Amino acid sequence: LDEAVKWYTEAAESGYPAAQYNLGVCYYNGEGVKKNLKEAAKWHREAAERGHVAAQNNLGWCYKKGEGVEKDAKEAVRWYVEAAERGYAAAQNNLAWCYKTGEGVEKNLDEAAKWQMSAAQLGFIAAQHELGLCYKKGEGVKQNFAEAVRWFALAAESGYAASQYELGVCYYNGEGAERDLNKAVECYKAAAAQNYDKAVTDLGVCYYNGEGVKKNLKEAAKWHRE
Repeated sequence: LDEAVKWYTEAAESGYPAAQYNLGVCYYNGEGVKKNLKEAAKWHREAAERGHVAAQNNLGWCYKKGEGVEKDAKEAVRWYVEAAERGYAAAQNNLAWCYKTGEGVEKNLDEAAKWQMSAAQLGFIAAQHELGLCYKKGEGVKQNFAEAVRWFALAAESGYAASQYELGVCYYNGEGAERDLNKAVECYKAAAAQNYDKAVTDLGVCYYNGEGVKKNLKEAAKWHRE
């Protein structure tokens, strides 16, 4: 890593955006160099101003968190927009959160859902989950449980614990899919294996009540202890 930083530095100082971005990441994570958030933000800015979309997204994050720069939610949004409009899924997801929470921009659930949709269609797993929640709750889109299930299932297949749990809830309640307690338990187990708290609790309840699984008070107690 020390050698990598040496070459990144040489290329970064020559104005090469990808190297500037990589050097910023090294400083941010303390990889091959002592962690330094100011240096990280500096090099992300250098790359961002040269149009490097990942650096633009990271610089937005720096402003959101006040890491290496003074915290500035509006400036965070500005950089997220730069990258989001050029199709960078992580920035689209971050921008969606800004619209959802009203950080740095006026709260707008329609815009949040729009950017969540864009990132989800690009395969960004967290956005697929959040879009599922949008459809489940009817936030920024018309409530549609079947669409919620579709997006939860996509993220769940990638191992996203929160979506595995939400998909289980849909099967348990028969929302957007035929009620199927066996499938609900399968989903809860997958999420619980990743220590997802809600899944751990609900799996314990299923064992306690014998729902979708043979009643087993020892298993119920085990999951409740977890």
